[in-house]
Order: sequence, then C-alpha cells, then structure tokens
Amino acid sequence: MKDFDAGTYIRQGSYTSFQPTPINRQWVLDDMEVQQLLSQADRQLGRLDMYSEYVPNLELFIRMHVVKEATQSSRIEGTQTRIEEALLAREDVPSEKRDDWDEVQNYIQAMNRAVEALDRLPFSTRLIRETHRVLMQGVRGQNKRPGAFRTSQNWIGGATVRDAIFVPPVHTSIADLMSDLEAFVHNEDVFVPELIKIAIVHYQFETVHPFLDGNGRVGRLLITLYLVERGILNRPILYLSDFFERNRTHYYDNLMRVRENNDMAQWLKFFLVGVIETAKSGIDTFDAILKLQEDVDELVEPLGRRAENARKVIRALYERPLTDAERVASITGLSMTAAYNLIDAMEDVGLLEEITGAKRNRLYLFERYTNLFTL
Repeated sequence: MKDFDAGTYIRQGSYTSFQPTPINRQWVLDDMEVQQLLSQADRQLGRLDMYSEYVPNLELFIRMHVVKEATQSSRIEGTQTRIEEALLAREDVPSEKRDDWDEVQNYIQAMNRAVEALDRLPFSTRLIRETHRVLMQGVRGQNKRPGAFRTSQNWIGGATVRDAIFVPPVHTSIADLMSDLEAFVHNEDVFVPELIKIAIVHYQFETVHPFLDGNGRVGRLLITLYLVERGILNRPILYLSDFFERNRTHYYDNLMRVRENNDMAQWLKFFLVGVIETAKSGIDTFDAILKLQEDVDELVEPLGRRAENARKVIRALYERPLTDAERVASITGLSMTAAYNLIDAMEDVGLLEEITGAKRNRLYLFERYTNLFTL
C-alpha cells in the first residue's frame, strides 16, 4: 500500500476534477494493523454466517435488516424516514414525508431485486446499472438518467462545481473506469483478500461517482451484494450503512484521505472496523431475536383460547411488524370484533402498541421487535 497512487487532479477550465488510478492491478498488503483487522473481520463474518444458520425463519428477519439498511443508507443522503415509518402503507404516510418514504421503499426494492438477480448475473456493471434504475425510479432524481452512467460532470458538496468539496472524473472516462472496476472484481490472477477487494471497490466506486444521483446508496448496497455473490455470506445479513451513518464524518474524511494523501491503508482500517462492529451487532441482534421468541411464548400463554391466534399474528409481525385490525382478521380468520378483542389482549400483555392515537384506522406496532433494529 505504501506505493499506492490514488490519482491526479486535472484542471478542467474553471474547476479541477480528480482522475483516479485504475485498480485492476497487483496489490501488496504491507500494513500489519490492516492484516490484524482483516483477520478479526473474517472471523466475525464467519461467526455471523454460521450463527444465521441456527435462526429459524431467517428470511423474515432479513426483511427487517433490509428495512433498517434502507432507512440508514437513505439517512446519509438526508432522508429522514424512521424504521416504523418505512413500514407504513403509502397512504398512511404524511404528504410532506412521502418523497422520503418513496426513496426508502425504492432502496428496499433495489436491494431485494439485486440479490435475486445474482442468480442470473455476476457482480458487474450491468447489475450495478439495473440496481440504480430500480433505486431511482419515480423518485427525486428520476430525471437524472436512471440505470445509465452520466454524460456530464457531477460534484459533491458546494452550490456549484467551482466550490465543490470533491469533483469526480470527467464523464468521458466513466466507461473505462467502471470496466476496470469490474475486471478487478473478477481478476483471479491478482490475489486480494475478498474484504480488502470490496473495500477498494467501494472506495473506487464512490470516487468515480458514475451516476448523476444515487451513487452513495448504490455504493453501499454493492458491499452486501459482493459478500453474497462471493459466498462469504450465504444470505444478505451484513449492512454497513448504520456504521457509516454513525461515523459519517470519518466515512467521508477517510475517502478523501485516500484521494489527497494516497492513504488507502487508513480507509481499509476504517472499513474493516465497520465490518467487525457490524458483524458483532448482527450476532447480538440474532441473539436478541431468539430471546424475544422465548419471551413472546411466555406472554402469549396466559391468553388462553386466544393464544393460538396470537401466535399466528406474531409470526406475521416478524415479517412486517406493523398491523391493523383488518390484517389481524385476515391472518386469523376472525371477525372484526374478535380481531379487535385479540388486539386488546395482545396490547394488555405488551405484544402490541397502538401508534396513531386515533379513534379510527388505528395501527399497532410490535415494538419489542422493531426496537432490536434501532439500538
């Protein structure tokens, strides 16, 4: 890493853009601290992946992980939707928050479709463009070429390109830089540990900034896709956006430090710490889910003849922890009156909490569960 050259600042008339060095090359990992963190990160990822095999109904909990990832990744871009708001139907979202809600829903859809697409597509520029198209469809930025690389200059920070914090490379070099990124991912003649490789790929993607909008969200989403595509994780259960959001200043500073000081090692250390902390947090969340399931069984038992229907509702709430009387009636086959009575009983034992404060169209949250994803 000591001989790494991140790239060159090039004068473009009234502003200066950054032209990154291609990454499809030999890399020498000569920093012992990076190697130590890499060992820890590999170990924690292995624990997380192994642990997930023992969690029943894992797919239900993955959906909540994706919701959390969507809200946190979008929050970095300024969107203010909370997890419980992301679970609402669009008509239940206040009109002033619907643009933010739409962006979070698009992220959820983009992640789910991208994971499914891995069955037919490798990690590639085509997959990246398809994911971007879904992400930007029908939301702010929908007129900025969804699914297509930019054909004009963009910039980060500042009102104009002349006072920007960072100006990515000129658009005419995007195709070559993204081809180089894809070649690096699949180059088996260059040995780079997988976590180091995706850390470098994420840095390069954010530096190239190939789209007019949505680069940050796509770049963070690619981390999980890469880990699944490479078989490091069997299922998409690691998401770094929460770590990046909590350390937002360090996240941006470390990316800029690579460009300005050629300090790739510091970026790798930050990234690997994120993997370690996030993997540990994922294990803690799965532990808490298993404990919650035990607690729920104890809380349901005193409900007597309503207990079995309460269990049906809880199983559905693990997938989407927000409900109303109509959904409860549909899940259980009860009349609306009986559904309301069941909801009252579940509120009494602390399994549901009404969140609207309204007399009609009331919504109930499985708060004990959603709290596990907001710690």
